[in-house]
Amino acid sequence: MKKIFLLLIYLTSLLFARENPFFPVENEEEIPLTSNQINLLPPLKRATVTLPSTARNIESVTIKYKNLDGSIEKRTVRLHNSIDWHLPIFISQNYGSSPELPKSSAKRVVKREAFKEVGSLGFIKFYVSGKKLKIVTKDKILRNFLLVKPHRIVCDFKRETDIRSFVKDLGEKSLFTKIKVGTHSGYYRVVIELDGYYKYELKTTPEGYLFTLL
Repeated sequence: MKKIFLLLIYLTSLLFARENPFFPVENEEEIPLTSNQINLLPPLKRATVTLPSTARNIESVTIKYKNLDGSIEKRTVRLHNSIDWHLPIFISQNYGSSPELPKSSAKRVVKREAFKEVGSLGFIKFYVSGKKLKIVTKDKILRNFLLVKPHRIVCDFKRETDIRSFVKDLGEKSLFTKIKVGTHSGYYRVVIELDGYYKYELKTTPEGYLFTLL
């Protein structure tokens, strides 16, 4: 009987010994593991995202980031704004104590860009202002449509004429990169090459026609 009593005391002491805080926990997976390893990555200053010419609206921005424990998560900011694909989108951090807008951006005066003549023949003239192309002519437009590779607007105007082909290169800074004019039987064709993918709106004006890229 005495031996049984001593055996029970011994087994009880073993059970209580597992409560000792200096002993390791058997199920170590329940403790979140962290690392003190320091990864010296360069600080974020500014990243640039350039969108294709088909982009018109920005719907959201998603940032994928790594936590201290090495897990990967992401956060999405919902947006619904129009954009100009010519301008890059920047991702940056402000290192100042209090972000301030530049004084020059507090009040901006929007100036309407004047139309600039970019080409002319005896019966037709072309003027450009940003996304607008003004054609000054008394000739009736017969048809207009889009073609791709390169992306261009094609217009046919009624006139019986015989001229040599006209080509005007407007350069990389213009949305309308090149204008070509060629003659056919009973009409002449105007081809307006573009710097990217667009739709367009056509309006009749007292002077002729106005094309606006969309």
